[in-house]
Amino acid sequence: QVQLVESGGGLVQPGGSLRLSCAASGSRIVSINAMGWYRQAPGKQRELVATFTSGGSTNYADSVKGRFTVSRDNAKNTVYLQMNSLKPEDTAVYYCNAKILLSGRWVSSDYWGQGTQVTVSS
Repeated sequence: QVQLVESGGGLVQPGGSLRLSCAASGSRIVSINAMGWYRQAPGKQRELVATFTSGGSTNYADSVKGRFTVSRDNAKNTVYLQMNSLKPEDTAVYYCNAKILLSGRWVSSDYWGQGTQVTVSS
């Protein structure tokens, strides 16, 4: 019904940059009410990185403020994460999340991408 397709992960040296993309698709999508990024490092819980809320504002984890920027193209149902000044502690699998309302339903549901690996290492 819904697909979230991520791209842009990879290996980068400390201080480098990467840009992640996530595109949502599905024939029954009525609206996307929130969209953003989470990450999960080995042995740790999944944590919020940066998201757009349903009201259109943004939330960032304290650890990425000033380094990461989340942006959105509503016409393309796509969210981006520009990551600058990357640190080894940013190494994780990054997951796209979207709260999507489908036709025939009354409330939005959470959908997740498959995850993309980001490794920051020299």
